[in-house]
Amino acid sequence: MLPNPCEKKKNRGIIHRLLTLLVSLQWELSSTRHPADHLYFTHFHPTPPSPDLPWLMAPARTLAAFLSLAALATLTLATSTAPAQSQPLHLIPMPREIHPLADQPLPSGVHITCASCATDPDDQFAAEDLADSLAARGVPATNPSGLEIRLTRLSAHPVPNFDPAMKPEGYVITSSPNLLTVTADTPEGLFYGAQTVKQLIEASPTTPAVLHAATITDWPAMHYRGLDDDLSRGPVTTLEFEKHLIRTMAAYKLNLYSPYFEHTAAYATDPLFAPPGGSISPADAAALVAYARHFHITIVPEQEAFGHLHHNLTWEQYQPLAETPHGAVLAPGQPGSLALTTRMLTQLAAEYPSPFLHIGADETVDLGLGQTKADVDARTLAPVYLDFMQRIVTALEPLHRKLLFWGDIAQDAPDLLKTLPPSFKQSTIAIAWVYSPEARGYDRFLTPFTNAGFETWVAPSVNNFRKVYPNNNLALANIQQFVRDGQRLGSSGALNTIWDDDGDALINQDWYGILFGAAAAWQKGESSIPQFEQSYAQVFHNDQTGKLNQAQLELMAAHDVMKQQAKVGDASTSIFWLDPLSKDGQKVAAEFRPYTHDVRLHAESALTLIAQARAAAGLKTPATAAAETTPPSSAPVAAIPTTFYDAATYGAATSNLQEPDAVDAMEVGARRIDLIGLTFQLSDEIVEGYQRAYALQTTTDRKQRAAVARELSDINGINGRIEDIRDTYALLRDMYASAWLRSNRPYALRPVLEHFDYTIATWQLRSDKLRSALRQWNDTHTLPPASDLGLPTTLSSN
Repeated sequence: MLPNPCEKKKNRGIIHRLLTLLVSLQWELSSTRHPADHLYFTHFHPTPPSPDLPWLMAPARTLAAFLSLAALATLTLATSTAPAQSQPLHLIPMPREIHPLADQPLPSGVHITCASCATDPDDQFAAEDLADSLAARGVPATNPSGLEIRLTRLSAHPVPNFDPAMKPEGYVITSSPNLLTVTADTPEGLFYGAQTVKQLIEASPTTPAVLHAATITDWPAMHYRGLDDDLSRGPVTTLEFEKHLIRTMAAYKLNLYSPYFEHTAAYATDPLFAPPGGSISPADAAALVAYARHFHITIVPEQEAFGHLHHNLTWEQYQPLAETPHGAVLAPGQPGSLALTTRMLTQLAAEYPSPFLHIGADETVDLGLGQTKADVDARTLAPVYLDFMQRIVTALEPLHRKLLFWGDIAQDAPDLLKTLPPSFKQSTIAIAWVYSPEARGYDRFLTPFTNAGFETWVAPSVNNFRKVYPNNNLALANIQQFVRDGQRLGSSGALNTIWDDDGDALINQDWYGILFGAAAAWQKGESSIPQFEQSYAQVFHNDQTGKLNQAQLELMAAHDVMKQQAKVGDASTSIFWLDPLSKDGQKVAAEFRPYTHDVRLHAESALTLIAQARAAAGLKTPATAAAETTPPSSAPVAAIPTTFYDAATYGAATSNLQEPDAVDAMEVGARRIDLIGLTFQLSDEIVEGYQRAYALQTTTDRKQRAAVARELSDINGINGRIEDIRDTYALLRDMYASAWLRSNRPYALRPVLEHFDYTIATWQLRSDKLRSALRQWNDTHTLPPASDLGLPTTLSSN
């Protein structure tokens, strides 16, 4: 269990502030590290550090030396002459230039003035959005005696040194007693300034409103800051949740959303693809585009146009287009392949009026294995791939869109990329994607394109795929370093990604990575992970205790134990579903057994911290909680699979925490990680208990005979090991279903619930077999061999 710095706040307040100053400067102290002399920064990252993440620890041979460094840091800060604040500023993204001032209590709330709102609907929307957000947190937004928040354009309120680079999306915030002024040159800049104002004002039903005043100059490092959202591998979000996603992305200054389609966009020309109840209709698209426009978010649809089309190509009438039978890749030589791609992208262009279309074209693994084998054998893979890509670009020219494509195939042919015609390079943007930290950096994924004259974006990941909770150790490092390298090499955009590979992922678990991706794309250079880790809960959940920050760190620590110490992978869905008593399960158990205790303690610490954060936030009234937790789905209640857990009654929505569905999703993840450890522990106890019982079956000693019955009861009786496992899976099944329906349509939930039901049934079947063994013991004083019951005869070992 990790130490909670909040419990030592009084004694560590001074060091807390000094640490914050050091992190804000992003000091690199590793060059002075002494292997036996470290001061561990538990306030920022109390997880024991991994050897490949040296920023987690900073050396300090003595406390005096550390204080000297901190004192030196204060001399270099522009904030050194500002009045002291009660706490560090928690902002996501962190502005480029910030000078904190004294806090201002807001006993009378605020009132918002905006001269340009009378003529500019975008500015009017920004003012209304700000007022609505503050009012929702209990801050009066129309009180004339409250603090004035003045939204103004640069033309009406000139600001010295408003750099030309700031004009597209930048803003300036100035503060004086009773007045906070936001100045920008564009509607986008004014909107983003208003988003920062939201975070500068702290308020909750249990604390009075206060403005953490500051002077801020801010503009983004990257022009395109987006999120690619997988809507084809299981979960398909509801329109209402997608609107929530748009609002939240905009609040953290993202400006591009790319829904990912393989077969889930509904095409009038090809109606077989879209599954009933699990597709995005033209009406959905129109509604989302119109909604996103107010938030300055461009919707860029991604339709796979070369590979990843398995669901489309399983239909018999499309089989001639498949490179291999029932495969996933279009055969470039088939005339119908280009025609299909053109039809799909033409409809999407009409529905999504953005300057871009995303054609995917990654992982064309079947290419050259079927219809195109002779051509690939003769010319190699890259020329065949890039020839078809050029044909796609030519066919889509009438749409007048710039085409995004994934770079993983083309990056392996750097010389060929240089020979491509300028028209192809000018019509496309290559997106390099890598979803894990790279010790060597990311240059090799970008330079094949930059050296050939392509515009590039970078695409890291929230690392949610095939996991019961995202591995944020990997996600944050990947996002930080990839975006940093992309900025250095001139990439104009960052497209963070969500992938639902096994259909098990919950998007409400992904906000940690989404927000850090937003921060990294907006902020210049390498974004500070510790700074983000200590701001997330306060900003996103309005959790002023910071306990949800600690909960995230505990789950990261659980992942780290499983991956780095036990070496069984991280907290994946595969190990969650793995039967520890199976042959494969016993192999994993031999590695995992020494670490189940630590994994469970981290998961349970996260659960405790979540409960404490909910309690500290206070309870909402039942009527308010019910009104705010209506499932965001248009599906009738009868269509929702049966579940006995109601988040509106039992979840974080009963508290005053913001984004309660994300808190509930984190709880589901923590419970699943804890169950992984518990299931392996109890399985060992079942095997050992049956071994002891079986060894005693020939005894004539009365007490030892009684011990046989007791061992069997401990395994399969009331409160027995099998019952513990079965009941915990059953509870999690319902909690998972509830969490799924907070964001997704019922479509594709059934396969996951069937996996829960199958697992529960597996343990119930074991219960029945052991009950039969108990009857045999009572009748004959003999027991069947463990193998007859599906149990190992001994515990596995390394």
